Amino acid sequence: MDRFDKRKKDVLSKLDKSHKSEWDEKIAGLCNKINSLKDYYTTSSCSGRIVLMIEQEKKDKNLFVSVYHDNISFGKLREDLNLALNLGKKIKLKLEPCILHVACRTLENAEEIYSKGKVAGWKKSGIIGMKNGFSVELGGTDRLEFPAIQKGKILVDDEFLKIVVEESNRKLEKSWIKIKKLEKMIK
Repeated sequence: MDRFDKRKKDVLSKLDKSHKSEWDEKIAGLCNKINSLKDYYTTSSCSGRIVLMIEQEKKDKNLFVSVYHDNISFGKLREDLNLALNLGKKIKLKLEPCILHVACRTLENAEEIYSKGKVAGWKKSGIIGMKNGFSVELGGTDRLEFPAIQKGKILVDDEFLKIVVEESNRKLEKSWIKIKKLEKMIK
């Protein structure tokens, strides 16, 4: 077994360290397809998410107030914002697009998955050379971020929040289309 195969086996056998502790349902098929190929494996992924999170410099495990990997409703967002008021912290709402990291055996493998990702609409992408091969980061560009709570007060009105919900759901759905498109392109 060469170094790439050993690393692939090690990485894929480790416990998931993500906040969710499992693959997002909407990207699992793509990850499984990539991981079934001899020259590739995924190292991290997210199908896109909407989060309410504490605004702070350092990351820690208690950073997230609410995490949504699916469409949200105005009622749920409003309810979670009201609950977050009790934290007495500065809270921001953030929409993050899909992202995928793929380890590749060769530069040619990396170029192939990078090219397919770009055609499928993953615009924020690149190849990184590493000691153990090459890594491709494929990312979407649909983002949204703003402060939502400060000094015990929700900073935006319901009309604005309804627009945010509509726009966030639309952008998440765009991410899911990119995931399906790339999954179909990988053979």
